[in-house]
Amino acid sequence: MNNLFILLQDQMQPQGGSPWSSLVFILLLIVVFWLFFIRPQSKKAKEEQKFREGLQKGDKVVTIGGFHGKVVEVKETTVMISIAPNTEVEVEKTALVQTGSKVGQA
Repeated sequence: MNNLFILLQDQMQPQGGSPWSSLVFILLLIVVFWLFFIRPQSKKAKEEQKFREGLQKGDKVVTIGGFHGKVVEVKETTVMISIAPNTEVEVEKTALVQTGSKVGQA
């Protein structure tokens, strides 16, 4: 364990390089992190928000619990869906997931 600590300390010591090189490396790391993690997540969140705002009566939906149903009524934060004949449930819009294509349109 001590050997590993000593090796890490040796790597942390400046090797006569420019302080700008470490700054550029950190900035490059931040840019890569943003490109591959933050940007795709925010894009996905915007798509999900657009999906939930665009819900209309008659759209076929799937809940995060796996229930398939048809939208009967759209409220501000909830949606009434019919999951079986004479069976309607009210679920939060956030409990609906977007499938690969717009299921409600033919």
